[in-house]
Amino acid sequence: MSQVEAPRGRTCSRRLRPVALLASGVLVLPVLAGCSSGDEQSRGKPPAQDISPADRELVADGGTLRWAVDAMPATLNSFQADADATTGRIAGAVLPALFTLDADGRPQRNPDYLESAEIVEREPKQVVLYKLNQQAVWSDGREIGAPDFLAQWRALSGKDSSYWTARNAGYERIQKVERGENDLEVKVTFTKPYADWQSLFTPLYPKDVTGTPAAFNDGARTKLKVTAGPFRISKIDQAADTTTLVPNPRWWGDRPKLDKLVLSAVPREKRIAALAAGSLDLADVDPSAAERIAYAVKDAGRGGRPLAYGPGADRTPSAALKSWAMAHGSDEELAEVAQQARKRAAEAEKKYAQEQSALSKYEVRKSLEPAYTQLALNGESGPLADDRVRRAIARALNRKEIADAVLTPLGLPAEPPGNHLALAGQAAYTDNSAALGEQDTQEAQALLADAGWTPGGLREEPAKAGGEAGKADEKGKGGQDGKEEDGKRTPGKASAEPSASPSAEASEKKNDAASDDGLYIVGDDKPAAHDPRSGSRVTHILAPAPGAALQSAAVRRQAASLADDGATDKAARKAEDKGGMPGAYAPRGTAAPGAAPVGGALGKDGKPLSLRFVLPSGAGSEVLRTVGDKIAQMLDRVGVRTEIIKVDDASFFKDHIASGDYDLALYSWPSSPFPATDARPIYAKPRPASDGSLLVEQNYTRVGTDYIDQLFDQAAGELDADAARDLMRRADARIWAAAGSVPLYQRPQLVAARKQVVNAGAFGFAEPRYQDIGFKTAAATPKQ
Repeated sequence: MSQVEAPRGRTCSRRLRPVALLASGVLVLPVLAGCSSGDEQSRGKPPAQDISPADRELVADGGTLRWAVDAMPATLNSFQADADATTGRIAGAVLPALFTLDADGRPQRNPDYLESAEIVEREPKQVVLYKLNQQAVWSDGREIGAPDFLAQWRALSGKDSSYWTARNAGYERIQKVERGENDLEVKVTFTKPYADWQSLFTPLYPKDVTGTPAAFNDGARTKLKVTAGPFRISKIDQAADTTTLVPNPRWWGDRPKLDKLVLSAVPREKRIAALAAGSLDLADVDPSAAERIAYAVKDAGRGGRPLAYGPGADRTPSAALKSWAMAHGSDEELAEVAQQARKRAAEAEKKYAQEQSALSKYEVRKSLEPAYTQLALNGESGPLADDRVRRAIARALNRKEIADAVLTPLGLPAEPPGNHLALAGQAAYTDNSAALGEQDTQEAQALLADAGWTPGGLREEPAKAGGEAGKADEKGKGGQDGKEEDGKRTPGKASAEPSASPSAEASEKKNDAASDDGLYIVGDDKPAAHDPRSGSRVTHILAPAPGAALQSAAVRRQAASLADDGATDKAARKAEDKGGMPGAYAPRGTAAPGAAPVGGALGKDGKPLSLRFVLPSGAGSEVLRTVGDKIAQMLDRVGVRTEIIKVDDASFFKDHIASGDYDLALYSWPSSPFPATDARPIYAKPRPASDGSLLVEQNYTRVGTDYIDQLFDQAAGELDADAARDLMRRADARIWAAAGSVPLYQRPQLVAARKQVVNAGAFGFAEPRYQDIGFKTAAATPKQ
C-alpha cells in the first residue's frame, strides 16, 4: 500500500521497499539487537498466528477459495515500481521463493527449491553457493538453474538502464553469477560483503522474463507464461476483477489442496456486503466489519429471538407502540407517512437480519500485522526543522494510551513498538525508545521553551537582524498563500524559495552542517517564505539555558549509551562538559524561559505554534482520524496547536506525504527481516539534487544524519549476525533521538474467514503456504 498509513495494497515484494501504508492500506521494518540468551525477553513476544491450522490429511481435496484483494495487479513483475500487494500475493503462489518467513519473521530456506544455501568463502570475496532441489523445474519443463540467476542479476544490477526497475539493493554488490560443479549449483560472488544475501533472488523469475528489457518491462506486466510455484495463472479477468490460479501440473512438492484460488478485487468498504452475499471466503476487514461479524455470531445463538444488534434492536416497547399508533391514527396524511417509515424500517431490519444470518457462517481471525503506524514529523522547514520541537512533540505523546485505544477493543496486545527497524518477536528487536524518553509534559514544555516557543512569544514583535531582515519581514506581510488573519492561518502549500536575507541564509547554511553529536536536520536552509510561522531570519548571540540544556544532554546521553562510544558521542560529551549540548540554547543574558501552563498557546516572534496535521478522509481511514484527534488533544496540552487537514485517500500519499506538503501525518511501514537493506532508504539523509530540490528516497520526514547512514552501510556489509544487529540497534537509537518518526502501534490484522477455511487467515509475520490452504474435511468439521 502506498498502510501512508501508505495506501493498503501498495506493499511491493519484500525485496523492494514498499511505499508507505494508508489508513485503508499500509508501510514497517525490523531493528537488530544483540541476541544472547539474556536478550530473549527484550525481543518481546511475537503476535500469535490465527489461521485455523490443520494437518494436510484433514484438508479436503478440491474446492475453490475466493480471496479478496484490494485491486487487480498493476503488474506481475515484482521488481517494478508499481508492484503492489496483489503482485506479491500472486508471485508467492506461482514463483520460486528461495527463503520464506516463519512465524517469528525470520527467513528460512525453502526446501522446495533449495537443498542448501550458505556462504562458502569470506576472503578475499564473499561467495554464496546455492544447491538447488533436483526436482525443481519451470512449468515448461526446463530446470531452474544458473541462467535464471544470471539473467535476474543483470536485469537488477542497475548497470543496464534499459531495464525499468525500482530500487533493488543488493544486486549491485554482485560481481558475478556462475554455474557450480554441476547444473544444480549456482555460485554468486560479491564485490563487497553483503549481510542480507538471503533477500536476493526471491521471487526468482525465469530468464524468459529477465533476459531482455522488452520482456522485463512490458511482457511480464500482464502475463507470466512460465512459472514454478504450486499454482500457475489460469486467467486474469479485468471485467470480473478476478485473477484465477490453478494447480501447476509440473509442481514437484506437496500438491495444492484447492482446485482454484480466485483473487477477487473488492474495495474494503464493499467487503461486508460481499461476505454477506457469500461471494468471498477470505477477506481482510476493518474493525467495524469485524464487529458486525462478531455480532452475527452472537445473534446466531439467540434461537430465533429478535436480533440484539442492528436496526430496531434498541427500539423500546413505548417507541414501538407510538409508531403503531401514528400509523393507524385518524390523521390519514400523518398515518401514511408513518406507514411508509415503518415499511422502510421493516425492510431494513429484514435485510440486516438476512445479512447477519449469512455473516454468522464466518469468523474473524486476528493478529498483529507486520507493520506499525507512526507519527511522521516533517523536518524540512518550519518549527519542526528544530530537533527540540520535534522531541517536544514526541515527549508530549502518550503512546501507550494511543495503542490501547486502537488495539485493546479488538482483544489484541497493545504494547507500543520500541523500535523503528524491527517488531516484537523478531531477532532484531530491542526497545530503544529510551533514547528519546517517555511521555513527560514538563520535559516537552521545557524543550519548546528552549526553542523559543513561549506564552509570551505570541505578544512579541519579530526581532530585526539589520536592514535586510527588516525588508524580509515587510515582504513576509505581503499577500501570499498561507496568510495570517486574527491568529488563524489559511492553508497553503509550503514555499521552497530561499530566504530574502543573505546574512540569514549564510547563517542557515552554517547551521545545516552536522552537529557534534551527529544529528543533522534536513531542510534548515529551506524556509517557507510565505508561511507566517516562519518569521524573519535573525541572528542571536546564544548561551546555554541550564534546564533545557540538561534535558537535551540527557536525551543525547541516552542515545549514546544505546548506540556506541564513537567519535560523535565523544564530541557530544565534550559539549556537555562545557555546560550544554548543541541546540539547547537561549539568548545570552536572559533567564531560561519558564514552562507554559498546561493548554496555554505558545508563540514566537508574535506567531503561534501551529502545525498542519494531514489525515486521509476516506471511509477506511476512521482509525487514523481517531488517532489524529487524540494526538491533537495531547499536543494541545503543551501549547501546540494543530490544524487538521483531511484530504482524499488518492492524494494523501502522493500529493502530501511524498511531496512534503505536511507538518504531521500518520502512515505505516511494513516490517522486513532485512532492515540494513530495506530500512535504509526510509531513514537516509536527503541529498540535494542538481535542480536544488531534495532527493529523499523514502525518507518522507526529511530528517536524517550522516552517522545513521554510516551505521546502515556498515550493517549491510557485516557478515557476523550479532555485530550487524548491534549496528542496527545503534542506528535505531539515533533515529529515536532525531525524533522524525514516532512509532505508535503495530497495525491490527483482521481477517474474515469462512469457518471451514483452514491454514489461512491472520498470518502475522509468516508467509502463506499456498499448497496447504483449503477447507476442512467432513471428518474434521465438528457437528453443530
